[in-house]
Amino acid sequence: MTIPNDPMMLVSYINTQLRDFYPSLTELCKAMNLSEKEIQDKLASIDYHYDADKNQFI
Repeated sequence: MTIPNDPMMLVSYINTQLRDFYPSLTELCKAMNLSEKEIQDKLASIDYHYDADKNQFI
């Protein structure tokens, strides 16, 4: 599975996946074999942080 490398594209992709298919970031990362920390770190670099209540990066 290839995910976008650009952080702006990545936030859009991840939020769409969370909205449409996964109840949490943890579940998305397990299903896609991704590192939750790497996703959070990459998106934190553009000031997006995961909000578990909203199940999206804001």
